[in-house]
Amino acid sequence: MVRRDRLVVLLALLAVIALAGSYILTGAGLDMSAPMVMPMAWTPAYALLMFVMWWTMMIAMMLPSAAPMILFFATANRKWRSQGAPFVPTGVFAGGYLLAWGGFSLAATGLQWWLESLGLLSSMEMMSTSIALGGALLMAAGVYQLTPLKHACLRRCRSPLEFVTTQWRSGYRGALRMGAVHGLYCLGCCWVLMGLLFYGGVMNPYWIIGLAALILLEKSAPAGHWLSFASGAGLILWGMALLASLAL
Repeated sequence: MVRRDRLVVLLALLAVIALAGSYILTGAGLDMSAPMVMPMAWTPAYALLMFVMWWTMMIAMMLPSAAPMILFFATANRKWRSQGAPFVPTGVFAGGYLLAWGGFSLAATGLQWWLESLGLLSSMEMMSTSIALGGALLMAAGVYQLTPLKHACLRRCRSPLEFVTTQWRSGYRGALRMGAVHGLYCLGCCWVLMGLLFYGGVMNPYWIIGLAALILLEKSAPAGHWLSFASGAGLILWGMALLASLAL
């Protein structure tokens, strides 16, 4: 089992991604087939359900692009363990990574409540009801795709070797810290793109899969950083066209 740790980690990642994706695609605990004629009241139970939905969605969307880093950590962990260093389960590292996205999910839940209270977000489709907001979200995401901060974080996400060699910490706390730091880099890389879920629909499977594929290609494809520039330009043009439609 130890010799095949990468295979075990890969199978575990695939299982978690499949479970999280299935939960989202089947409605995330919501009855999507029932007609919702009245907005959902934001009770504590409903807010918790929305938080779980967001966090599960982030797991399904972000774990595929984080898999190379997690697998590399498993390899490095085996190497240092063979040299007498403390054994650190890869799951602790992955848990730290997901904690960072849990923080984002909490913020996204609050933002969803705020937008719904302003009448800018439909509680039924969970998507923007305002053309101006949709255009602003597209342009903001496009501009951020071109910023130095975006590409500094993307460079960290694309370099598992550099991250492990510069950020390595021993022990369980060290692994948790490393996972959280890597999660923050990925968060810095992708948080504005995730805001586009409010435009395309928080529960829209095509939008979810499209954004997840873009993030995966950015982090894994040889020319991923150029894809960020291209997608940024496209999003800006899309947002400008949407805002221009208001004047017609």
